[in-house]
Amino acid sequence: MLTGKQKRYLRSLAHNLQPIFQVGKGGVNDQLIRHIEEAIETRELIKISILNNCLEDRYEIGDELSKQSGAELVQVIGKTIVLYKESKDKKQIELPKSK
Repeated sequence: MLTGKQKRYLRSLAHNLQPIFQVGKGGVNDQLIRHIEEAIETRELIKISILNNCLEDRYEIGDELSKQSGAELVQVIGKTIVLYKESKDKKQIELPKSK
């Protein structure tokens, strides 16, 4: 679980990132989850955009993506989801220590 301080730090890092995946009318599927897992292992922090033709609730999509990919949901803002997962091999982000 991420603390508030760690989430704020990750949001500041994610500000400059471009979304690398899109969720459309097909919603969340196994292929999308597999791609997210691969990308998050390499990058640790990713953005996903939700297209206008997606009918599901953005918060539900964020929860589903984080649970199925094993990542932490950092933020859902507008139609953008930010996910974080510490990499096993390519650790780049050093989170602030929690108290």
